Amino acid sequence: MSQGTGQSHQTGCEAQERSVRERRVSLGEDHPETLTAELELADCLWAQGRLIAARQLEEHVVKERRRQLGAGHAETLKAIGKLAVSFGAQGNLAEARALQEEVVNGRRTLFGDTDLETLRARNNLAGTIAAQGDFSAARELLEDVLSTTCREYGEEHPDSITTMSNLAAVLWQAGDQNEAYAFQRHVVEMKRRVHGDASQPTQAAAAVLGMMERDAGL
Repeated sequence: MSQGTGQSHQTGCEAQERSVRERRVSLGEDHPETLTAELELADCLWAQGRLIAARQLEEHVVKERRRQLGAGHAETLKAIGKLAVSFGAQGNLAEARALQEEVVNGRRTLFGDTDLETLRARNNLAGTIAAQGDFSAARELLEDVLSTTCREYGEEHPDSITTMSNLAAVLWQAGDQNEAYAFQRHVVEMKRRVHGDASQPTQAAAAVLGMMERDAGL
């Protein structure tokens, strides 16, 4: 979720808090427009680091969207995905993984395996699996996502590059330093082609590569 100045977040959250209050009074707590406003408020609270308050709103939205729209509806899955991120950020990886698996399965049913949001959901799931220490399963999942994303959208697509970077990180965590370094070096090369040498994305990727070089003595 995006970061910014504290003042802009405060102003935004105040506006969203007012929007939620107004919709609860005029439309009711469980009206679809109220639920949408609650998710927007949750995003703002999340950006401020108020994760418990954000998660409580997300849990309410998920509960109501499951009831009103069904577990497999796209809007329900969107809310579940946000809730999963909150659980993961608070260290509840098992709950985050279960929710992310639900999102992946639901999006596959609705939109297919090659849909970008489906691929992103699988990428997020791989991150949680890696955080649980199952690097083999995370690697297998990321390799499949990378293959599909490159085939469908091209190697220089932002999602392809992000997935390759995530795969490099998982390989590094798993102890496969040489392969991780090779992937990260390719990430840097692609970011240079897409963004230029002096860009922040290129510099950030190069910094990771430099860390790998120092730590592994490459």
